[in-house]
Amino acid sequence: MPRLIIGIILGIIVGLALPGWFGRILYTFTHIFGELLSYIIPLIIVSFISTSIASLGAKAGRFLAGTAGLAYLSSFAAGIAAFFISLAVISLIVEPGAAGDPEAVVLTPYLELNIPPVMGVVTALITGFILGLGINALRQKTRQVSYLFNVMEELRAIVVIVINKVIIPFLPFYIAGIFADMAATGEAFKTLSVFGQVFILIILMHLGYLVVKFSIAGIRTGNNPFKALKNMAPAYTTALGTNSSAATIPVSLRSAKSNGVSKRIAEFVVPFSANIHLPGSTITLVTCSVAVVVIGEGVPEFSKFLPFIIMLGVTMILAPGIPGGGVVAALGLMSSILGFTEPEQGLMLALYKAQDGLGTACNVTGDGALSMIVDSFSKNSSSGEAAAVYQAEGD
Repeated sequence: MPRLIIGIILGIIVGLALPGWFGRILYTFTHIFGELLSYIIPLIIVSFISTSIASLGAKAGRFLAGTAGLAYLSSFAAGIAAFFISLAVISLIVEPGAAGDPEAVVLTPYLELNIPPVMGVVTALITGFILGLGINALRQKTRQVSYLFNVMEELRAIVVIVINKVIIPFLPFYIAGIFADMAATGEAFKTLSVFGQVFILIILMHLGYLVVKFSIAGIRTGNNPFKALKNMAPAYTTALGTNSSAATIPVSLRSAKSNGVSKRIAEFVVPFSANIHLPGSTITLVTCSVAVVVIGEGVPEFSKFLPFIIMLGVTMILAPGIPGGGVVAALGLMSSILGFTEPEQGLMLALYKAQDGLGTACNVTGDGALSMIVDSFSKNSSSGEAAAVYQAEGD
Protein backbone atom coordinates (compact mmCIF):
# COMPACT_ATOMS: atom_id res chain seq x y z
CA MET A 1 0.00 0.00 0.00
CA PRO A 2 2.74 2.57 0.80
CA ARG A 3 4.51 1.73 -2.49
CA LEU A 4 1.23 2.12 -4.35
CA ILE A 5 0.64 5.58 -2.84
CA ILE A 6 4.22 6.59 -3.62
CA GLY A 7 3.72 5.38 -7.21
CA ILE A 8 0.60 7.52 -7.61
CA ILE A 9 2.34 10.61 -6.17
CA LEU A 10 5.48 10.15 -8.28
CA GLY A 11 3.38 9.59 -11.38
CA ILE A 12 1.52 12.86 -10.84
CA ILE A 13 4.82 14.69 -10.25
CA VAL A 14 6.28 13.24 -13.44
CA GLY A 15 3.21 14.21 -15.47
CA LEU A 16 3.02 17.75 -14.08
CA ALA A 17 6.58 18.89 -13.42
CA LEU A 18 9.24 16.78 -15.16
CA PRO A 19 10.28 16.98 -18.83
CA GLY A 20 8.19 15.12 -21.38
CA TRP A 21 10.98 12.72 -22.28
CA PHE A 22 11.12 11.46 -18.70
CA GLY A 23 7.37 10.86 -18.72
CA ARG A 24 7.69 8.97 -21.99
CA ILE A 25 10.36 6.69 -20.49
CA LEU A 26 8.07 5.88 -17.58
CA TYR A 27 5.12 5.37 -19.92
CA THR A 28 7.22 3.03 -22.09
CA PHE A 29 7.58 0.73 -19.07
CA THR A 30 3.83 1.05 -18.41
CA HIS A 31 3.05 0.09 -22.00
CA ILE A 32 5.31 -3.00 -21.96
CA PHE A 33 4.05 -4.03 -18.52
CA GLY A 34 0.47 -3.67 -19.74
CA GLU A 35 1.18 -5.96 -22.69
CA LEU A 36 2.68 -8.55 -20.32
CA LEU A 37 -0.39 -8.23 -18.11
CA SER A 38 -2.73 -8.85 -21.05
CA TYR A 39 -0.67 -11.89 -22.04
CA ILE A 40 -0.65 -13.49 -18.58
CA ILE A 41 -4.38 -13.07 -17.84
CA PRO A 42 -5.62 -16.05 -19.95
CA LEU A 43 -2.88 -18.24 -18.45
CA ILE A 44 -4.05 -17.26 -14.95
CA ILE A 45 -7.64 -18.17 -15.80
CA VAL A 46 -6.84 -21.52 -17.47
CA SER A 47 -4.38 -22.73 -14.81
CA PHE A 48 -6.40 -21.59 -11.79
CA ILE A 49 -9.78 -22.84 -13.00
CA SER A 50 -8.58 -26.20 -14.36
CA THR A 51 -6.59 -27.11 -11.24
CA SER A 52 -9.34 -25.88 -8.89
CA ILE A 53 -11.98 -28.09 -10.53
CA ALA A 54 -9.62 -31.05 -10.97
CA SER A 55 -8.66 -30.93 -7.28
CA LEU A 56 -12.25 -31.36 -6.11
CA GLY A 57 -12.10 -35.09 -6.77
CA ALA A 58 -14.76 -37.28 -5.19
CA LYS A 59 -15.46 -34.52 -2.65
CA ALA A 60 -17.61 -32.79 -5.27
CA GLY A 61 -20.73 -33.90 -3.43
CA ARG A 62 -23.83 -32.29 -2.05
CA PHE A 63 -22.30 -29.89 0.47
CA LEU A 64 -19.44 -28.93 -1.84
CA ALA A 65 -21.80 -28.07 -4.69
CA GLY A 66 -24.25 -26.40 -2.32
CA THR A 67 -21.61 -24.26 -0.65
CA ALA A 68 -20.13 -23.24 -4.01
CA GLY A 69 -23.62 -22.40 -5.29
CA LEU A 70 -24.41 -20.27 -2.24
CA ALA A 71 -21.03 -18.52 -2.56
CA TYR A 72 -21.75 -17.70 -6.21
CA LEU A 73 -25.28 -16.45 -5.49
CA SER A 74 -23.91 -14.31 -2.66
CA SER A 75 -21.28 -12.68 -4.88
CA PHE A 76 -23.72 -12.31 -7.79
CA ALA A 77 -26.36 -10.64 -5.60
CA ALA A 78 -23.69 -8.36 -4.12
CA GLY A 79 -22.58 -7.37 -7.63
CA ILE A 80 -26.14 -6.62 -8.80
CA ALA A 81 -26.86 -4.51 -5.70
CA ALA A 82 -23.50 -2.73 -6.04
CA PHE A 83 -24.28 -1.80 -9.66
CA PHE A 84 -27.60 -0.10 -8.93
CA ILE A 85 -26.49 1.59 -5.69
CA SER A 86 -23.20 2.85 -7.12
CA LEU A 87 -24.87 4.03 -10.33
CA ALA A 88 -27.42 6.05 -8.36
CA VAL A 89 -24.82 7.61 -6.05
CA ILE A 90 -21.93 8.13 -8.47
CA SER A 91 -24.20 9.85 -11.00
CA LEU A 92 -24.85 12.46 -8.28
CA ILE A 93 -21.21 13.15 -7.38
CA VAL A 94 -19.70 13.25 -10.87
CA GLU A 95 -20.88 14.57 -14.19
CA PRO A 96 -21.23 11.64 -16.63
CA GLY A 97 -18.51 11.71 -19.26
CA ALA A 98 -16.51 14.29 -17.30
CA ALA A 99 -13.16 12.78 -18.29
CA GLY A 100 -13.78 13.22 -21.98
CA ASP A 101 -12.25 10.78 -24.44
CA PRO A 102 -10.50 7.94 -22.53
CA GLU A 103 -8.31 7.27 -25.57
CA ALA A 104 -6.79 10.76 -25.48
CA VAL A 105 -3.29 9.80 -24.30
CA VAL A 106 -0.70 12.56 -24.27
CA LEU A 107 2.30 10.43 -23.34
CA THR A 108 3.47 7.93 -25.95
CA PRO A 109 5.99 5.11 -25.40
CA TYR A 110 9.40 5.21 -27.08
CA LEU A 111 9.06 1.50 -27.83
CA GLU A 112 5.76 -0.16 -28.69
CA LEU A 113 5.77 -3.90 -28.05
CA ASN A 114 2.86 -6.09 -29.09
CA ILE A 115 2.46 -9.27 -26.98
CA PRO A 116 -0.84 -10.87 -28.03
CA PRO A 117 -2.35 -13.33 -25.51
CA VAL A 118 -2.49 -16.99 -26.51
CA MET A 119 -6.31 -16.93 -26.30
CA GLY A 120 -9.21 -14.66 -25.40
CA VAL A 121 -10.67 -14.40 -21.90
CA VAL A 122 -13.91 -16.27 -22.65
CA THR A 123 -11.94 -18.97 -24.49
CA ALA A 124 -9.68 -19.28 -21.44
CA LEU A 125 -12.70 -19.68 -19.12
CA ILE A 126 -14.24 -22.41 -21.28
CA THR A 127 -10.87 -24.15 -21.73
CA GLY A 128 -10.28 -24.11 -17.97
CA PHE A 129 -13.70 -25.65 -17.30
CA ILE A 130 -13.26 -28.38 -19.94
CA LEU A 131 -9.77 -29.28 -18.75
CA GLY A 132 -10.75 -29.22 -15.09
CA LEU A 133 -13.84 -31.38 -15.53
CA GLY A 134 -12.02 -33.76 -17.87
CA ILE A 135 -9.02 -34.20 -15.59
CA ASN A 136 -11.33 -34.71 -12.61
CA ALA A 137 -13.30 -37.40 -14.46
CA LEU A 138 -10.12 -39.21 -15.56
CA ARG A 139 -8.68 -39.13 -12.04
CA GLN A 140 -11.87 -40.65 -10.63
CA LYS A 141 -11.90 -43.33 -13.34
CA THR A 142 -8.25 -44.39 -13.10
CA ARG A 143 -7.72 -43.51 -9.41
CA GLN A 144 -4.35 -42.03 -10.41
CA VAL A 145 -2.95 -38.55 -10.76
CA SER A 146 -3.01 -37.76 -14.46
CA TYR A 147 -0.03 -36.39 -16.36
CA LEU A 148 -2.12 -33.47 -17.58
CA PHE A 149 -3.04 -32.55 -14.01
CA ASN A 150 0.65 -32.32 -13.13
CA VAL A 151 1.23 -30.13 -16.20
CA MET A 152 -1.57 -27.74 -15.19
CA GLU A 153 -0.34 -27.69 -11.59
CA GLU A 154 3.14 -26.71 -12.78
CA LEU A 155 1.63 -24.07 -15.10
CA ARG A 156 -0.29 -22.65 -12.15
CA ALA A 157 2.91 -22.62 -10.04
CA ILE A 158 4.73 -20.74 -12.82
CA VAL A 159 1.90 -18.22 -13.10
CA VAL A 160 1.95 -17.69 -9.33
CA ILE A 161 5.70 -17.02 -9.50
CA VAL A 162 5.18 -14.45 -12.29
CA ILE A 163 2.45 -12.68 -10.29
CA ASN A 164 4.39 -12.68 -7.01
CA LYS A 165 7.82 -11.86 -8.48
CA VAL A 166 6.92 -9.60 -11.42
CA ILE A 167 3.33 -8.33 -11.51
CA ILE A 168 2.84 -7.32 -7.87
CA PRO A 169 6.37 -5.88 -7.21
CA PHE A 170 6.37 -3.74 -10.37
CA LEU A 171 2.73 -2.71 -10.08
CA PRO A 172 3.57 0.67 -8.43
CA PHE A 173 5.73 1.63 -11.46
CA TYR A 174 2.91 0.64 -13.81
CA ILE A 175 0.47 2.74 -11.79
CA ALA A 176 2.96 5.63 -11.77
CA GLY A 177 2.97 5.63 -15.57
CA ILE A 178 -0.84 5.60 -15.68
CA PHE A 179 -1.06 8.57 -13.33
CA ALA A 180 1.74 10.40 -15.14
CA ASP A 181 -0.38 10.23 -18.27
CA MET A 182 -3.50 11.27 -16.34
CA ALA A 183 -1.63 14.22 -14.84
CA ALA A 184 -0.43 15.27 -18.28
CA THR A 185 -4.04 15.27 -19.52
CA GLY A 186 -5.21 17.15 -16.43
CA GLU A 187 -7.49 14.40 -15.13
CA ALA A 188 -5.47 13.02 -12.20
CA PHE A 189 -6.80 15.22 -9.40
CA LYS A 190 -10.38 15.09 -10.66
CA THR A 191 -10.25 11.29 -10.77
CA LEU A 192 -8.67 10.99 -7.31
CA SER A 193 -11.26 13.29 -5.74
CA VAL A 194 -14.08 11.23 -7.24
CA PHE A 195 -12.66 7.93 -6.07
CA GLY A 196 -12.09 9.26 -2.58
CA GLN A 197 -15.87 9.52 -2.34
CA VAL A 198 -16.31 6.14 -4.06
CA PHE A 199 -14.22 4.46 -1.35
CA ILE A 200 -16.60 5.76 1.31
CA LEU A 201 -19.49 4.33 -0.70
CA ILE A 202 -17.70 0.96 -0.95
CA ILE A 203 -17.18 0.76 2.82
CA LEU A 204 -20.86 1.54 3.44
CA MET A 205 -21.92 -1.13 0.95
CA HIS A 206 -19.60 -3.68 2.58
CA LEU A 207 -21.21 -3.01 5.95
CA GLY A 208 -24.71 -3.05 4.46
CA TYR A 209 -24.01 -6.38 2.77
CA LEU A 210 -22.83 -7.93 6.04
CA VAL A 211 -25.94 -6.75 7.90
CA VAL A 212 -28.21 -8.23 5.22
CA LYS A 213 -26.24 -11.49 5.03
CA PHE A 214 -26.22 -12.02 8.79
CA SER A 215 -29.92 -11.11 8.97
CA ILE A 216 -30.62 -13.93 6.49
CA ALA A 217 -28.41 -16.27 8.53
CA GLY A 218 -30.23 -15.17 11.69
CA ILE A 219 -33.60 -15.98 10.15
CA ARG A 220 -32.34 -19.44 9.17
CA THR A 221 -30.77 -20.24 12.54
CA GLY A 222 -32.79 -18.16 15.02
CA ASN A 223 -29.65 -16.35 16.21
CA ASN A 224 -29.39 -12.63 16.82
CA PRO A 225 -27.74 -11.34 13.59
CA PHE A 226 -25.98 -8.42 15.28
CA LYS A 227 -24.56 -10.64 18.02
CA ALA A 228 -23.38 -13.09 15.36
CA LEU A 229 -21.80 -10.21 13.43
CA LYS A 230 -20.10 -9.03 16.63
CA ASN A 231 -18.68 -12.52 17.16
CA MET A 232 -17.05 -12.30 13.70
CA ALA A 233 -15.30 -9.00 14.57
CA PRO A 234 -11.94 -10.71 15.37
CA ALA A 235 -11.95 -12.25 11.88
CA TYR A 236 -12.76 -8.87 10.31
CA THR A 237 -9.91 -7.05 12.06
CA THR A 238 -7.44 -9.89 11.38
CA ALA A 239 -8.25 -9.83 7.66
CA LEU A 240 -8.01 -6.05 7.63
CA GLY A 241 -4.48 -6.27 9.02
CA THR A 242 -3.20 -9.26 7.03
CA ASN A 243 -4.96 -8.71 3.65
CA SER A 244 -5.18 -12.51 3.52
CA SER A 245 -8.23 -14.77 3.72
CA ALA A 246 -5.97 -17.79 4.23
CA ALA A 247 -4.10 -16.23 7.14
CA THR A 248 -7.43 -15.41 8.80
CA ILE A 249 -8.83 -18.98 8.62
CA PRO A 250 -7.92 -19.97 12.23
CA VAL A 251 -9.62 -16.84 13.60
CA SER A 252 -12.59 -17.26 11.25
CA LEU A 253 -13.04 -20.86 12.42
CA ARG A 254 -13.11 -19.84 16.08
CA SER A 255 -15.54 -17.01 15.36
CA ALA A 256 -17.86 -19.26 13.31
CA LYS A 257 -17.95 -21.87 16.08
CA SER A 258 -18.81 -19.15 18.61
CA ASN A 259 -21.95 -18.55 16.53
CA GLY A 260 -23.08 -22.12 17.11
CA VAL A 261 -21.89 -23.57 13.79
CA SER A 262 -21.10 -27.27 14.19
CA LYS A 263 -17.43 -28.26 14.15
CA ARG A 264 -17.89 -30.47 11.08
CA ILE A 265 -19.52 -27.73 9.00
CA ALA A 266 -17.24 -24.91 10.21
CA GLU A 267 -14.07 -26.85 9.43
CA PHE A 268 -15.35 -27.53 5.91
CA VAL A 269 -17.10 -24.28 4.95
CA VAL A 270 -14.67 -21.70 6.37
CA PRO A 271 -11.46 -22.94 4.65
CA PHE A 272 -13.38 -23.75 1.45
CA SER A 273 -15.19 -20.41 1.24
CA ALA A 274 -12.01 -18.45 2.08
CA ASN A 275 -10.98 -18.86 -1.57
CA ILE A 276 -14.36 -18.90 -3.34
CA HIS A 277 -16.63 -16.50 -1.42
CA LEU A 278 -15.58 -12.96 -2.35
CA PRO A 279 -18.63 -10.67 -2.20
CA GLY A 280 -16.58 -7.79 -0.79
CA SER A 281 -14.18 -7.96 -3.72
CA THR A 282 -17.13 -8.19 -6.13
CA ILE A 283 -18.72 -5.07 -4.63
CA THR A 284 -15.44 -3.19 -5.00
CA LEU A 285 -14.80 -4.30 -8.59
CA VAL A 286 -18.35 -3.55 -9.77
CA THR A 287 -18.49 -0.16 -8.00
CA CYS A 288 -15.10 1.00 -9.29
CA SER A 289 -15.97 -0.25 -12.79
CA VAL A 290 -19.20 1.76 -12.73
CA ALA A 291 -17.26 4.83 -11.62
CA VAL A 292 -14.69 4.41 -14.41
CA VAL A 293 -17.45 4.06 -17.03
CA VAL A 294 -19.43 7.05 -15.69
CA ILE A 295 -16.34 9.26 -15.67
CA GLY A 296 -15.17 8.16 -19.11
CA GLU A 297 -18.30 7.47 -21.15
CA GLY A 298 -21.43 8.35 -19.21
CA VAL A 299 -24.19 6.38 -17.51
CA PRO A 300 -23.83 2.66 -18.37
CA GLU A 301 -26.73 0.37 -19.21
CA PHE A 302 -27.48 -2.63 -17.00
CA SER A 303 -27.47 -4.91 -20.05
CA LYS A 304 -23.81 -4.02 -20.52
CA PHE A 305 -22.86 -4.85 -16.94
CA LEU A 306 -24.99 -7.98 -16.43
CA PRO A 307 -22.67 -10.32 -18.44
CA PHE A 308 -19.70 -8.82 -16.60
CA ILE A 309 -21.26 -9.50 -13.18
CA ILE A 310 -22.27 -13.05 -14.19
CA MET A 311 -18.75 -13.91 -15.36
CA LEU A 312 -17.14 -12.02 -12.48
CA GLY A 313 -18.93 -14.32 -10.02
CA VAL A 314 -17.39 -17.35 -11.74
CA THR A 315 -13.95 -15.71 -11.84
CA MET A 316 -14.10 -14.79 -8.14
CA ILE A 317 -14.89 -18.43 -7.24
CA LEU A 318 -12.20 -20.14 -9.30
CA ALA A 319 -9.46 -17.66 -10.16
CA PRO A 320 -8.36 -16.13 -6.82
CA GLY A 321 -5.93 -17.89 -4.54
CA ILE A 322 -3.07 -15.43 -4.25
CA PRO A 323 -2.99 -11.73 -3.29
CA GLY A 324 -4.03 -9.71 -6.32
CA GLY A 325 -4.98 -12.80 -8.34
CA GLY A 326 -8.66 -11.93 -8.42
CA VAL A 327 -8.33 -8.43 -9.81
CA VAL A 328 -5.70 -9.49 -12.33
CA ALA A 329 -8.02 -12.20 -13.65
CA ALA A 330 -10.96 -9.76 -13.66
CA LEU A 331 -9.01 -7.35 -15.88
CA GLY A 332 -9.67 -9.67 -18.80
CA LEU A 333 -13.42 -9.39 -18.25
CA MET A 334 -13.17 -5.61 -17.99
CA SER A 335 -11.36 -5.50 -21.31
CA SER A 336 -13.46 -8.04 -23.24
CA ILE A 337 -16.93 -7.21 -21.86
CA LEU A 338 -16.75 -3.60 -20.66
CA GLY A 339 -14.18 -2.48 -23.26
CA PHE A 340 -11.78 -0.96 -20.72
CA THR A 341 -8.65 0.60 -22.20
CA GLU A 342 -5.18 0.05 -20.76
CA PRO A 343 -5.26 3.27 -18.68
CA GLU A 344 -8.68 2.28 -17.30
CA GLN A 345 -7.41 -1.20 -16.40
CA GLY A 346 -4.42 0.35 -14.65
CA LEU A 347 -6.72 2.66 -12.72
CA MET A 348 -8.80 -0.35 -11.64
CA LEU A 349 -5.66 -2.11 -10.39
CA ALA A 350 -4.70 0.92 -8.30
CA LEU A 351 -8.19 1.36 -6.89
CA TYR A 352 -8.58 -2.30 -5.99
CA LYS A 353 -5.19 -2.61 -4.31
CA ALA A 354 -5.84 0.58 -2.33
CA GLN A 355 -8.79 -1.06 -0.53
CA ASP A 356 -7.64 -4.70 -0.61
CA GLY A 357 -7.80 -5.10 3.16
CA LEU A 358 -11.38 -3.81 3.38
CA GLY A 359 -12.56 -6.19 0.66
CA THR A 360 -10.82 -9.15 2.30
CA ALA A 361 -12.33 -8.27 5.69
CA CYS A 362 -15.82 -8.22 4.16
CA ASN A 363 -15.15 -11.55 2.43
CA VAL A 364 -14.05 -13.47 5.53
CA THR A 365 -16.76 -11.96 7.73
CA GLY A 366 -19.33 -13.04 5.15
CA ASP A 367 -17.87 -16.55 5.40
CA GLY A 368 -19.22 -16.66 8.95
CA ALA A 369 -22.77 -15.99 7.74
CA LEU A 370 -22.35 -18.52 4.95
CA SER A 371 -21.25 -21.20 7.42
CA MET A 372 -24.34 -20.48 9.55
CA ILE A 373 -26.62 -20.91 6.52
CA VAL A 374 -24.94 -24.14 5.38
CA ASP A 375 -25.10 -25.47 8.94
CA SER A 376 -28.85 -24.75 9.07
CA PHE A 377 -29.38 -26.75 5.88
CA SER A 378 -27.22 -29.54 7.28
CA LYS A 379 -29.24 -29.74 10.49
CA ASN A 380 -32.54 -29.68 8.59
CA SER A 381 -31.28 -32.42 6.29
CA SER A 382 -30.11 -34.53 9.23
CA SER A 383 -33.48 -34.10 10.96
CA GLY A 384 -35.30 -35.13 7.80
CA GLU A 385 -33.15 -38.22 7.36
CA ALA A 386 -33.66 -39.20 11.00
CA ALA A 387 -37.44 -38.79 10.64
CA ALA A 388 -37.41 -40.93 7.49
CA VAL A 389 -35.47 -43.68 9.27
CA TYR A 390 -37.87 -43.55 12.25
CA GLN A 391 -40.89 -43.76 9.94
CA ALA A 392 -39.38 -46.71 8.03
CA GLU A 393 -38.68 -48.57 11.28
CA GLY A 394 -42.28 -47.95 12.40
CA ASP A 395 -43.64 -49.31 9.13
